[in-house]
Amino acid sequence: MRTFLLAMSCALVALVPAALPAADEGYESIFDGKSLNGWDGNPDFWRVEDGAITGETTEAKPTQGNTFLIWRGGDVADFDLKVEFKIHNHNSGVQYRSFEVPDQKWVVGGYQADIDATGKYMGLLYGEKFRGMLAKRGERTMIGANHKPEVVGSVGDPDDLLKKVNLDDWNEYQITAEGFHFVQRINGVVMSEMTDDDTEQRRASGIVALQLHQGPPMKVQFRNLRLRRLSAQANAAPAPGAQPAAEIKKIAFVAGKPSHGFGSHEHRAGCLLLADALNRSGLPVKAEVYAYGWPESPSVLDDAATIVCYADGGVKHPFNDHLAEVDRLAKQGKGIACLHYAVEIPKGESGDAMLRWTGGYFETDWSVNPHWTADYSQFPQHPISRGVKPFSINDEWYYHMRFRAGLEGVQPILTTLPPSETLSRKDGPHSGNPAVRAAIARGELQHMAWASERPGGGRGFGFTGGHFHWNWGHNDFRKLVLNAIVWTAGLDVPAGGVPSRTLNAADLVANQDEPVPNGFDPEAIESMVEEWNRPGE
Repeated sequence: MRTFLLAMSCALVALVPAALPAADEGYESIFDGKSLNGWDGNPDFWRVEDGAITGETTEAKPTQGNTFLIWRGGDVADFDLKVEFKIHNHNSGVQYRSFEVPDQKWVVGGYQADIDATGKYMGLLYGEKFRGMLAKRGERTMIGANHKPEVVGSVGDPDDLLKKVNLDDWNEYQITAEGFHFVQRINGVVMSEMTDDDTEQRRASGIVALQLHQGPPMKVQFRNLRLRRLSAQANAAPAPGAQPAAEIKKIAFVAGKPSHGFGSHEHRAGCLLLADALNRSGLPVKAEVYAYGWPESPSVLDDAATIVCYADGGVKHPFNDHLAEVDRLAKQGKGIACLHYAVEIPKGESGDAMLRWTGGYFETDWSVNPHWTADYSQFPQHPISRGVKPFSINDEWYYHMRFRAGLEGVQPILTTLPPSETLSRKDGPHSGNPAVRAAIARGELQHMAWASERPGGGRGFGFTGGHFHWNWGHNDFRKLVLNAIVWTAGLDVPAGGVPSRTLNAADLVANQDEPVPNGFDPEAIESMVEEWNRPGE
C-alpha cells in the first residue's frame, strides 16, 4: 500500500501535498508542496519545482560558501524527521539542532545528515562548523569530554549500507534525535548512530535547515518533509530494534562488600562502571547501584527489569537470606544476573533456586575456581554475543558449573577447554574433585558464562569472570556483560552490541573501596588496557 501511495504522490505532489500514510500519524508536514512559505533562504538558489524544494547552483551563479534554506517553524529538541531527497550532483545535507552563524546570512552550523551524489559521504553524521566528522556510515560512535568521536560499534558494512540507497532517484532520510542519542536511517536502514556525551559542546535543540554546498554546479531536491516532536521527558533514545524510549527499563545492581583487597572483587566500583556505561549507551535504560549488600529498602527492586548481583557468594551471598523475595521477583519475569563470586551459592535450597533463576551455579565439591588465561575464539548466535570479538584474558574463571539437567533452557555463551594445569591443586571444596578431573581428561568443553530463559518468563545470566577489577577495561569482556544485562532486562541488544567508551587507568581506579597501595603503577594498567583494545587485536 505504501509503495502505491508513493507512486501516486509523484503525479499529484505538484498539485497538493501527498497524504501521509498511516505509519506517519503524529507527524506534521513542514513543506506545503507548492511554496517556500515557512522557509528562509537565498532566492537566487532555492525554489519549488515539481512539488519539491529545489536548491541549485550553476557555473554562472555559484554560491560563495555553503548556503542553507532554514525552516522558520522554531527550534526542535527531541524529534523524528522524515525527508525524501534526490541529489543530481555534488553534496548536500539536512541540518538539525543547528545554529545560525552570527553576521553570516543563511549560514548554519550543527549536526548534519549528509547526502552526496557519489555515495562517499551518504548517510554519515557531520558537524558543520561543529567538530567535523561525528560518525561515518556504518559507525556507532560516542563523543566524550575531548570533543572527538570514538567508534564503539558498528551498524553495518558501509559498502553494503550504500547499496540500500538509490543514488539516481528518490530516497527517504529519517533522523531521530532523543536526548543526546542520534540515529540516521535511509530507506529504513540505519546508516550511522551517535551518542553525544560532550557536555560542553553538544546541542539539546536548534533549527532545521537544508544545505546547498559550494563547489561545482549542483542540484538537490527535497519533498514530503514530516516532523514528529517527541516527549521532552524522553532523555534516552533506543538503539535500532530496542524498546521505545518511553519504556525506560530500570537495571538494579546489588553490589557486595569489600573483601579481597585493592584491584580485586571491587564490587561497588565494578557495578558503577557498568551502570555508567549503560546510562551513557543511549539505550532506554536507567541503571542504579545499591552498595554493600541487599538494599536496606528492598522495595527499590520492585520496579527493576533486571537485578544484577556482583558480590561475594557462598554463605555470604546477599540472596541467601532473601530467597523468597528474589523468587517473587523472578516469578514476575524480572531478569537475574550474577557475576563472578555471586554465581556461587550453597547447594540445597539456595542452589536449587539459583538453577531456577539463572540456569546454573558454582557448587562446592563439584565446581573449581582456578586462575588461568582463557581463550574465547567462538561465540554462539545469541544477542549476548553481538559485537563481541574473540578475546583472551587472565581471570579467576570458574568452571564445571552445576547446570539444569540437560542444559534445559540454558545457552552457553563462553566456552573453552581449560588446560590440565588448572587442576594442579589438591582436591577440595573449590580446588578439585574426581568428577572435574575426569571431565577435563575426557576433553569436555566447559562453560564460563551462560544465558537462560525461565519457562514462566524471565531471563538469567551467569558470568564466572570478574575477579580482577582491571579486566573491566577490556572492551570485549565488558561488552559481553553489558549485552547480557540488557538482554536479561528484556531489551533487544543492538547489532554491534551495547556501546561504551574505552576506559583508562583513572576510570578503573575510581570508586574502589580499598586505598591505593604504595608502589601502584597506573601506567602499567594503562599499557595493559591499550594492548587489549588495540585495533585489530
